[in-house]
Amino acid sequence: MAQAKPMTKGDIVDHLSKKLGTTKRLSTQFLEEFVSLAHKQAKKDFTIPGLGKLSVSSRKRRKGRNPSTGEEIVIPAKKVLKFRVAKAATDAVFPPKKK
Repeated sequence: MAQAKPMTKGDIVDHLSKKLGTTKRLSTQFLEEFVSLAHKQAKKDFTIPGLGKLSVSSRKRRKGRNPSTGEEIVIPAKKVLKFRVAKAATDAVFPPKKK
């Protein structure tokens, strides 16, 4: 089974410009500004209704193991960016089964 190619930025811009009846330049500006806003607001949580939520999560310090030597190492604590998919998006892609 051949896998479909993911949409590129150009594909998204084309779709937005056709759907909204705007120029590709304006659609590109909108998309870039939206992404920029998401980057700036991610520290405070950024929710895209119907799609998901970007948030910062803290990972604790933990023990790990070097796979090549087997030596035990300490992995330091750090903050990571997480994206949690909204239920509406999940249901749109994988419709719930009827009982």
